Amino acid sequence: MTATDPICHMEVDESTALHATVEGQDWYFCSQGCRDKFVAQHAEPEPADKKSCCHHGPPDHHAKHQSHKQDSKDVPAGTIYSCPMHPEIEQVGPGSCPICGMDLEPLMPQKEDSPEEAAEYELMARRFWGGLILGMPVFLLAMLPMTGIPVHNWISPTVSGWIQFLLSTPVMFWAGWPLFERAYRSIISMNLNMFTLIGIGTGTAYIYSVIALVAPGIFPASFQHEGTVELYFEATVVITVLVLLGQMLELRARKRTNSAIQELLSLAPPTAHLVVDGEEREISLEEVQAGNLLRVRPGEKVPVDGLVQEGKSLIDESMITGESVPVTKEQGDDVIGGTVNQTGSFLMKAEKVGGETLLSQIIQMVSSAQRSRAPIQRVVDTIASYFVPAVLAASVLTFLLWSWLGPEPRFAYALINAVAVLIIACPCALGLATPMSIMVGVGRGAKQGILIKNAEVLETLQKVDTLVVDKTGTLTEGRPSLTECMPAANYSEADLLQITASVEQHSEHPLSQAVVVAAKERGLKLKDVSDFDSVTGAGVKGTVDGKLVLIGSASFLRDQSINIKDELSSQADQLREQGQGIIFIAVANEFAGFLSVSDPIKETTAQAIQKLHALGLTIVMVTGDNEKTARAVAKSLNIDDVEAGVKPQDKYEKIKALRNAGHKVAMAGDGINDAPALAEADVGIAMGTGTDVAIESAEVTLVKGDLRGVVDAIDLSRLVMKNIHQNLLFAFGYNALGIPIAAGILVPFLGMHALLSPMIAAAAMSFSSISVIGNALRLRLKS
Repeated sequence: MTATDPICHMEVDESTALHATVEGQDWYFCSQGCRDKFVAQHAEPEPADKKSCCHHGPPDHHAKHQSHKQDSKDVPAGTIYSCPMHPEIEQVGPGSCPICGMDLEPLMPQKEDSPEEAAEYELMARRFWGGLILGMPVFLLAMLPMTGIPVHNWISPTVSGWIQFLLSTPVMFWAGWPLFERAYRSIISMNLNMFTLIGIGTGTAYIYSVIALVAPGIFPASFQHEGTVELYFEATVVITVLVLLGQMLELRARKRTNSAIQELLSLAPPTAHLVVDGEEREISLEEVQAGNLLRVRPGEKVPVDGLVQEGKSLIDESMITGESVPVTKEQGDDVIGGTVNQTGSFLMKAEKVGGETLLSQIIQMVSSAQRSRAPIQRVVDTIASYFVPAVLAASVLTFLLWSWLGPEPRFAYALINAVAVLIIACPCALGLATPMSIMVGVGRGAKQGILIKNAEVLETLQKVDTLVVDKTGTLTEGRPSLTECMPAANYSEADLLQITASVEQHSEHPLSQAVVVAAKERGLKLKDVSDFDSVTGAGVKGTVDGKLVLIGSASFLRDQSINIKDELSSQADQLREQGQGIIFIAVANEFAGFLSVSDPIKETTAQAIQKLHALGLTIVMVTGDNEKTARAVAKSLNIDDVEAGVKPQDKYEKIKALRNAGHKVAMAGDGINDAPALAEADVGIAMGTGTDVAIESAEVTLVKGDLRGVVDAIDLSRLVMKNIHQNLLFAFGYNALGIPIAAGILVPFLGMHALLSPMIAAAAMSFSSISVIGNALRLRLKS
């Protein structure tokens, strides 16, 4: 039987190969050096990380990288890693993707970035800046003479060539080394991609230039000028630096994605108060087990999911529901880990702990949804998988035909024409086609207050046919405000509002704060209050000017034997039908009137919905708010469909169901509760006025919190994708025309002067790049 050496990947015979057993797994090696290296790598406590590689692909797709990350103590042993571009690739422990060469990432969310991830970004940034600094003189030395600047009057072409060689070599073999590694792996695995094109293009240009610099005499006289041959070192550095820039930006985007998970992880409290035989002691959250009794004090976060056993309190569940109004919890009610206890102390029984809590499930949903998308570059990679072998075949065929049929010196002509084919096919324009349009498009979006998180959003957004929106903070202002003041006969509006606000100023309830703000906006001076008391889940009371004031629900006043006048009760019912919150007030045991508080719809929402309909989108509102409020808002805005009273899991499942039905779905929201849905949607759109978690979980952030930004974002995506398609047409169009000419197809008809030299090939390649850049810059001119 044969086996694969996990270090060098050679096939070895198990009966004759060197052998080692690590963690119960048998490994076979071609040499003692490979065996010693493998054993040394697995001397750490986490040697099992590589063990399952043999179940998912070659045992070690990138041994050097694995050994580098293997030392991390921040990632638990047995952690599953996956490729962000190819989520079907999974293995135990770190490594590199066998398809695209990207570093694998842990599927298990981590609270903090590992030192290795930070070092990876810093190293890529150093490579980029180093390549840029070294490459700029190379670019200038090559390009300035073409603009008429007499550089060669100061520096001879030979000296200039050697300077370019000395500066471009570290750019190639230090800054661009990761690109060559990925190109090499793409070739040996036959998964040809953009790195294949980059490696072949820059490598060919570099090797050709080195030969032309060291031995110009082997080239025909027609390709020489005063004893020198045209060099193409600038092509190598320009392509390398641009690709490194893209890689650096990609790593930054991945770090921002991880920060959403970290924000969610921070919602869980680090400790809990365990109650055993009436005594309390503090334990870490990891120690909490199902069935434990836990004490939750005012102001603390609920540690895990469970049931209230004793006590009564108000719980702020806005992180789950998105609604700012606290919920009353008493014996038998469920509480959710991560929510905030506002008023009373209570005893709870832990029901779900660890990965079973709702917060943990939300984190897993966000993590899973973020990894389920394919990047826009995969389209170019697919094209490249056919383009690269075609170019190589054309180059080889050109060499063979000129070696057989060409005039003397046949070898020189064959080499020159084969190189010309490769140079004109160098993927500079192809490499620029997508990132240039993305760069300009993202910049334009930023000026419009549309922050694009990654490139693939602009590809996906143009295909969206369904927009799912949250209500609070997305369609509405997200800030409750006073809408009606309806006093009884004995009071004026100002008197009723002043008395109510005087008492409510001592309450932390969001509706109370809306009343206080309204009173201050009207210039009303709040009065002193004594004997203030808050009745959980019912209302508040206090004494103003010697009179007892009761504020709260209708049932709260009725329990105090206060009769609400029929005519005002009828008006209150009508406002409730519109989804407004009603606050009833009694003074000195007599009904004094009521206030209505609502979250107003943003002024721009109706116009935005109308434009979205004009773009052909179906609008679905999914909210945790009550049915009456949701229906009222949906009707007033002409929203196509509405689902109210939903939980985060329901929002997530709704998005998933729409996607499974074949829809391209965008989700717009602003709350922590929206994070899973934002991540599951094809495109997540966060209001800039919302929570950090929502913003980090989304691919698009509207800085102004204006839904019209969704319209602008869709328009922008369509423009950018049209521009990218034009750029790809430019890039491949030049190749389609240039490759046959470079191969010499016109020579039989027009003679040797129709032969395309590498210099002209490079000029054509540069012109295609200029065309791509110019076309991309047109995006800035669109109105």
